Amino acid sequence: MIVVRPVEDRDLEGLLALAASTGTGLTTLPHDADALKYKIEQSNLAFDSMTPLDGKHAYLFVLEDCENGVIAGTSAIVAGVGLDRPFYSYRLLHLTQVSTEPQMRTDMELLQLSNDYVGATEVATLFLSEAYRRDQLGKLLSKARYLFMAAHLDRFSDKVISEIRGWVDEKGNSPFWEAIGRHFFGMDFKTADEINGMGNSQFIADLMPKFPIYTALLSREARDVIGTPHESATPAIRLLEKEGFRFSGAVDIFDAGPALEAHKRGIYTVRKSERRSFAGAIEGSVSKADHLVSNESLKDFRVVLSNVADTDSGLWLPEESAVALRIKRDDVAFVAPLHIEE
Repeated sequence: MIVVRPVEDRDLEGLLALAASTGTGLTTLPHDADALKYKIEQSNLAFDSMTPLDGKHAYLFVLEDCENGVIAGTSAIVAGVGLDRPFYSYRLLHLTQVSTEPQMRTDMELLQLSNDYVGATEVATLFLSEAYRRDQLGKLLSKARYLFMAAHLDRFSDKVISEIRGWVDEKGNSPFWEAIGRHFFGMDFKTADEINGMGNSQFIADLMPKFPIYTALLSREARDVIGTPHESATPAIRLLEKEGFRFSGAVDIFDAGPALEAHKRGIYTVRKSERRSFAGAIEGSVSKADHLVSNESLKDFRVVLSNVADTDSGLWLPEESAVALRIKRDDVAFVAPLHIEE
């Protein structure tokens, strides 16, 4: 049985092995034992917190294969971004100027450094081991976060965002960074991105240009990648858009990857989730799983893929699903469709 649950201290080695397989680009999952240990500690504090929205809380989830204990994936929700340290992005602005003599009109695009996502909720750090990219497990890992939000809505702000990795070449270089960032930081893209991913964003506040930048002054290579996602991010974007996320008009300050945005109650899985009473377990294993099902717990939150029988008496589940969720008769369960109706 595959389950998505909050990360635990015992998962450090599994996370390290997972981080080693990500390659470059996922700086929020560094292959560093101390950094991952800190992330686990912060996640434990988030799940322990009884006062939602009182600061930044980073909830880290893992996808576990219960048969062999393998940690095969991870995803996260960060509530209250920008409340502990600056959370910067470039806002794309449009400027039209008109002259009467001679008669001319110019339409310009500007990049304005902004910090307007303070307090927002971010869905982040989605990664699934290649061996487990099957049987709808990618959807489970991604959508489990939304079912957690549905079960604990008061812990999250209305605005939910997702930053998408921007375009880089085959050597890992970013044309956007070369056009702007390198001039102010004196380091390559990979180094700067890793520093930021480890949690040190103060150097951005100290060194980043504070005035708007006209994109017309950038190289064509840099202009062409503004808002362009990395090719590996295509599946993630597709999932986000199906959930109701749309381009926000902001891009990452390092690689110009797009930021997507949605209202928490407008996210499809949140909107379609239902709070049901668990009626009992049915003998047999999971077959034709077409729903996500979770318990209502905070610290012991768990999500599985399962078939369900929703009756007047409550929600019935296969026995293995009920065991994986650790629920008993009359407990509350949350259920949402796995597939999105177009």
